[in-house]
Amino acid sequence: MIWYSVRRYLWQALTLAALALMAACGPAPMATGISDPYEASNRATHEFNKKVDRNLLSPAGNGYVSSLPKPIVTGIGNVADNLSTPAMMVNSALQVRPEATFGNFWRFAINSTIGIVGIFDVASAMGIPEYDTDFGETLHVWGVPEGNYVELPVFGPSTERDTVGRVVDLFTNPLSYALDSPERYVGPVANVAKRVGDRGRFGQTVDSVLHDSADSYAQARLTYLQSRRYELGGTPAASGDPYDDPYGDPYDTAADPYDDPYADPNADPYQSTGDPYDDPYLQ
Repeated sequence: MIWYSVRRYLWQALTLAALALMAACGPAPMATGISDPYEASNRATHEFNKKVDRNLLSPAGNGYVSSLPKPIVTGIGNVADNLSTPAMMVNSALQVRPEATFGNFWRFAINSTIGIVGIFDVASAMGIPEYDTDFGETLHVWGVPEGNYVELPVFGPSTERDTVGRVVDLFTNPLSYALDSPERYVGPVANVAKRVGDRGRFGQTVDSVLHDSADSYAQARLTYLQSRRYELGGTPAASGDPYDDPYGDPYDTAADPYDDPYADPNADPYQSTGDPYDDPYLQ
């Protein structure tokens, strides 16, 4: 029954994909720069998110990864990933990417059976990659522009396009319709547990951006936009030297490390420096 529902839902998604392909004008141009007209309200939301993280998510994440054995944490994360695969199949179909669609289909079939509902990631061991995607990427493929930057309560950095994608993704997983209650809630619960576990596993990295940087809002915004654009096919921005002088001459050659920093700047540059073997104490 479950497999029948998944196949039927996948066929409907392929039909929608064909209609979308006829209507779409191609992928949206990759955005550049930062459009943030809601910065004042975004910063207020960001401060709220920092308090939620400090008082709830961070302690829960640290307690989660420290109290449970690593294989259990990994297994729960694998289950969450596996049960979200049908939604990625739907989005891959809507993007008219058959390789990704059927690749995720076989991952789901193998991990749900041999991998025992996904506890073990057998498909990766067999060399079958995961094609991670979402409805935000589907909108990008359909030509919908990125829109302005927004920060969502609890969920954090996003864009107007990805915010719509998050809402639609709540309804794109065929398991939500194929499974009965309470089985249909296993995926969402496992996903929440995975997110809490990720907060504990990557705690130092999150803390460095969210609580240790001089302007955590600007840092989180930049990190998200660069990462998201790269996921959608853009190129990663060059990191550069944070200590470079932004007003310096880009054609200026590097300074001579043997230059005397105390030399007279008004001295004649063509004047002889004298014999280096002269005795300076000789009268």
